[in-house]
Amino acid sequence: MSKKNVFQIEQLGPCKIQSPIPYSTVMGDDIANYVTDDEKILYDIDLTPGKTTEDLIDGGLLEKAGPRQKIYFNPMHSHAAIVTAGGLCPGLNNVIRAVVRTLWYRYNVTRISGIPYGFKGFLAEYGLSNIELNPDNVDDIHNMGGTILGSSRGNGKRVEEIVDSLERLNVNLLFIIGGDGTQRASNDIGDEVIKRGLKISVVGIPKTIDNDLLYTERTFGFETAVSKAVEALSAAHVEAKSANHGLGLVKVMGRDSGFIAASTALSSNDANFVLIPEVPFELHGKNGLFAHLKDRLERRQHAVILVAEGAGQDLMPLESKTDQSGNKLHSDIGAFLKLEILKYFEEINMEIALKYIDPSYIIRASASKASDSLYCARLGSNAVHAALAGKTKCLVTLWNTHFVHLPISMVVKGRKRVDPESSLWRDVQETTRQPLNMTNK
Repeated sequence: MSKKNVFQIEQLGPCKIQSPIPYSTVMGDDIANYVTDDEKILYDIDLTPGKTTEDLIDGGLLEKAGPRQKIYFNPMHSHAAIVTAGGLCPGLNNVIRAVVRTLWYRYNVTRISGIPYGFKGFLAEYGLSNIELNPDNVDDIHNMGGTILGSSRGNGKRVEEIVDSLERLNVNLLFIIGGDGTQRASNDIGDEVIKRGLKISVVGIPKTIDNDLLYTERTFGFETAVSKAVEALSAAHVEAKSANHGLGLVKVMGRDSGFIAASTALSSNDANFVLIPEVPFELHGKNGLFAHLKDRLERRQHAVILVAEGAGQDLMPLESKTDQSGNKLHSDIGAFLKLEILKYFEEINMEIALKYIDPSYIIRASASKASDSLYCARLGSNAVHAALAGKTKCLVTLWNTHFVHLPISMVVKGRKRVDPESSLWRDVQETTRQPLNMTNK
């Protein structure tokens, strides 16, 4: 017998209203079909020796996303609100546009409010006015970086005031676009809504450049970030190769997870050393980074180092501060490495030409590339389907190539990280040919 499904989605109530979207319930009639709550996606599809198909089911079943034939909310009486919180990320405007257009054109929901500057927009003390959204004023925003609603960090713990604001606005469909910190607030808002007995659907849409949300195959903005990081890495490689003992150093985002660095290295093949938070390294000693870097420069006359922002934190003075979202602030590994590299090669009397590139804010502010735009469009539309069907405290995301609903409470339990023993990191090591280990233990 299967265990209780840990991915069960909370429902505001029974769905009794016929959806205004004229989809089909018949297979083979060449008309798009509704999705039922009985359609599931396996969480675990890895059938290793000793594992049975029953074990796969016990691993959890994810509810498939998509339009339902019967919905919970009456579209004519619905008021939707959209908020973007946290740092900037390519694709925010694309998601806003998709949510607005699906609400308006597919469900005839015409009362849509954009909440300005993250959770600040809910708080009276800031005196911010909501933005009325419609297909006309979101028509071209997918071509722009940033978010037309503005964003900010913090205030996600002021849950009671946020729900007070939702009540005053008579909002019953709330779309929250953000990463793990934002989605923790989403889950808390959903809890407060249920505690008060309100009928407000809270649906999250996963935004984090670092691609570090649990149970999420890919977050939007990640592929654009990688493509932009490849450009920076290519520039560093050109600079390094054009000088005698040329050295390119590029820092990319990745506070606790090195997915951008790993994917950038595999996409470009220009990095010789990739440093990520999940894999410890040392600078000095026989097997430290500097010894291998010196050897590389003597053999090939140039080298490129790609470092994630959260790598090597144990090598620097620890930061005790946090940002407004509650994330621990990291010391600047890029600036630190630059100074330490220059110091090391000066001490051994070896001349180098070092170029340091930090493209972080250029990447964050970029418009999304085509693959992310497509992904954002589908995330936005599926989020609307979930909300109208009365799903709440859920995140719409991609898992095993399918769009699914995830309980936000599961997503925020931890952070997805690069497994040093995985095929991804193995492929990075094969591409860079860097040592399997750069510690002296």
